Amino acid sequence: MDLSKNQSAITLPLDRLVALALSELEKVRYSRRSLRRYRKVWQQLVAFSHEIKLEDMYSEDLATRFSNAYQSREGECLKPSDGWRRHVVFSLKALGDFARDGCIERPRINMRQTQIPALMQKPLQEYEQYCRDRLHLRPSTLRERMRELAIFADFLRLRGTTILNQLQPADLSEFVISQHRLTARTVSRIVSDVRSFLQFLLLRGILQRDLRYVLPTIRVPRDATIPSVWDPEILVQLLNAVDRSSPIGKRDYAMLLLACRLGLRGEDIRALRLDDLKWETATIEITQLKTLAPLCLPLTEEVGEALIDYLKSGRPQSDQREVFLTLKPPFLPFSETSGLYRTVTRWKELAGIHFRSKQHHGLHSLRHTLATTLLREQTPIHVISEILGHATTASTLIYAKADVETLRTAALDPEEVPHVE
Repeated sequence: MDLSKNQSAITLPLDRLVALALSELEKVRYSRRSLRRYRKVWQQLVAFSHEIKLEDMYSEDLATRFSNAYQSREGECLKPSDGWRRHVVFSLKALGDFARDGCIERPRINMRQTQIPALMQKPLQEYEQYCRDRLHLRPSTLRERMRELAIFADFLRLRGTTILNQLQPADLSEFVISQHRLTARTVSRIVSDVRSFLQFLLLRGILQRDLRYVLPTIRVPRDATIPSVWDPEILVQLLNAVDRSSPIGKRDYAMLLLACRLGLRGEDIRALRLDDLKWETATIEITQLKTLAPLCLPLTEEVGEALIDYLKSGRPQSDQREVFLTLKPPFLPFSETSGLYRTVTRWKELAGIHFRSKQHHGLHSLRHTLATTLLREQTPIHVISEILGHATTASTLIYAKADVETLRTAALDPEEVPHVE
């Protein structure tokens, strides 16, 4: 930015601020499509500012009033010419960050532009092998960890550190500070990944001193959030909206039932194999991908009928052993990175479902809903834990927070509390 040290971006005229912000987006290599989206939203913001006759500068008040007026609402049908309204929130956040900091950081890092210094590549490869052979990390976990370490290595390169034995405490501190826009939970995971790598470097003699103490402890309470659950009548509305006469409907209906009736995780539904369906004993027997622990669940009549309907009339002819396949040639299993998000949102939108407040509504939220329903039915907590495949009941207790009715019955009656005379 061509600004003096004493001039902040927020003091610039709004149209000048927008021009500089667009230039910054080009500098960090946003795609032309993304540039068009940001430009459209920011142009509308400038026009809005003129319309309501506010001072011609960016302000939080202007951003809030613009967002309230134009942000798209959940389930709202927009005309093609109004498609930019879907991007109001992220566009305003980017402009606000630029006005405050004079820079824009990409929310997602383009890994193709990440460069790992040549002398760091071998230690990283050896660490990856160590994680695979000694730590036995799941492929998806290992892939995410190595991605974060590649970002860490690129950060060091930009600071002029190209050899790991040159690593200094200041490098680690600055790296953690650079993650300030991420959630505490995400930063905690990244710090944990870097700490594990530093321990490996120390054991291999690449580092001569233990730098793990430099990294802060990011405390994220285990039960800091309340699980998102569906009201029973809305869940019925979702299932009734599924077109069970079509192949995609047959497939999605079976997947939805596995989540909301049996509580299977999305990743276990994706990886479910034909051999896991034990028709003779009416059970589903899997090894959970998250815990690697075995899990045996009853193949109920409702779930069994939905699976049979899909296998007979919806599943493409294929030699693949996974139960659920894509419906376009070459009819492959869902990839490891697929969250199956559209499985829910497709039918939620068709049913016209709107939640009273913002919440998650993917497959995992249906698992949460089952747990909460079982709690309301006064199912023992250890039984719920077994159904969900939790290693301990501590993981299951978080669902009690979502069961408002049960919590209400546990509330104290002020009339029953003895008063001190």
